[in-house]
Order: sequence, then C-alpha cells, then structure tokens
Amino acid sequence: MRFILSLITWWNRETLGTRVFTWRKGIKVGEDAAGNLFYKNKDGSKRWVIFNGDIDASKVSPDWHGWLHFTWNDTPTDAPLAHKVWEKPHQKNTTGTLAAYAPTGSLRQASPASRADYEAWQPE
Repeated sequence: MRFILSLITWWNRETLGTRVFTWRKGIKVGEDAAGNLFYKNKDGSKRWVIFNGDIDASKVSPDWHGWLHFTWNDTPTDAPLAHKVWEKPHQKNTTGTLAAYAPTGSLRQASPASRADYEAWQPE
C-alpha cells in the first residue's frame, strides 16, 4: 500500500522520484533522534531529508536544519553543536493540532475561566 501511495501522493513519505534519486545518487550521512534520514549527493551540492512518518519540516532539529541549509558543512554526528544547559529539547510545531497551546480563558479550553471582574453590558 505504501508503494502505491508514493506513486500518486507526495504527503505519504517520499515520492517514487525521490526514492529513485536517493537510491541512485544519495549518500546517507546520518539519522536524527526522530528517525529522519539525511542524504547528500556525491559532490555535496544537494542535501535532503527522508522523514520518518508524517512529512513535517518542524520535526527536523536545529542541528540538522543548519546542515540541510548549508549553514555548516559538518553533520551534527561529526561535529555536534554545543548546547547550553538552559536549552530545551527540540519538539515539533503543534500549531493547528489539539496539542497546541491554549491560554487561560481561551474558547479551546474544556471549561472557560469564570471572570468575577467582568460584567456584561446591558442597554438601558
């Protein structure tokens, strides 16, 4: 089923063209904690990622993002970036999902906060 989906859609893992290009020209350079696979071609002029699961660019950690966009030449496995003690671990963007942040008083909260300091306007 996965093969058939890759023939007709681009949002279900890699397409057939990407799979063939990766098989012919791709050199695997690493894998991140999320299971995403990173490739480059022989001369290093192209870099790409094959996502593990849903295709979501926010799943790529900042370390690998810098390598993908030619900010640095060494992969995070070859030359790991120094992280500060106050840095939080990378997490994907949850905007538009049920896991998205909803502040107090938001309509998305299960029970909206009651406001004792608010009185609705009534016409006279």
